[in-house]
Amino acid sequence: MTGPVDAPARIVAYLKSLGMTKYEALVYIALLRVNGATATEIHEISGVPRASVYPVLDQLKEKELVTVSQATPKRFAALPPEEGIGNLLSRIEREAAQAQEALVTIYREQLNTERGEQELIWNVYGITAVQKKLADLLTHARHRIRLMAHPRILSDDIKKVLGQKAQHVPLDIVTQHWDGEISALMQVYVIKSPDIPRELDGGKDLMAGGIFIIDDRRVMVVMGSGEEDSVALYSESAGFVRFFTRYYNFIIEWAKKPNSG
Repeated sequence: MTGPVDAPARIVAYLKSLGMTKYEALVYIALLRVNGATATEIHEISGVPRASVYPVLDQLKEKELVTVSQATPKRFAALPPEEGIGNLLSRIEREAAQAQEALVTIYREQLNTERGEQELIWNVYGITAVQKKLADLLTHARHRIRLMAHPRILSDDIKKVLGQKAQHVPLDIVTQHWDGEISALMQVYVIKSPDIPRELDGGKDLMAGGIFIIDDRRVMVVMGSGEEDSVALYSESAGFVRFFTRYYNFIIEWAKKPNSG
């Protein structure tokens, strides 16, 4: 065997673009120059370090670019370029299809997450429907209830539910008037109703509303207390919950101040 033969750099670059390493390209090109060779001979004609030859041959066998005889010592031969490059292209196509399938799955998960958050926002119209939805949400609370609400929103049914839940979960209430019982787990902060200019008297019903935060995971925001003008947004979206929790925390800190009532 002669010494190492330089492989054209452009051919090595082409093979690397097809997924081969530099050493794999050098060994494959070297084997195309001979009619089979042992690992030692491959080292001599390719210039690839002796310790790297067997790992490289294993990789070339996996990529279906070389064959190996069972003689002693083993001899390796390169598949003809038409067949070898065809195998490389087939492998690339398979792996590209697998990559595409995996990426599509990731992309669809992202779309489903966005759509899921969007679908977790509902509108509820009319005070009767709003109060019914509130009573249902409060009934299923497991850990904590925080609310800031106009007394008109707190119907007898809602007060009854709040009284029952206050026996089991902490309950914070900010309101303008409270005539119900106060249990050990209940904190009630009564604040004065702001003065409404006479010219805005017609909008009093619209300004009555509230924020209900259940288990720090669900929020219902209510505006208006009339049968026709009352509307509420209900959501489990993390951003929605975070926004109104921060607003509630600001209000309750103000409500705790001695001069706020």
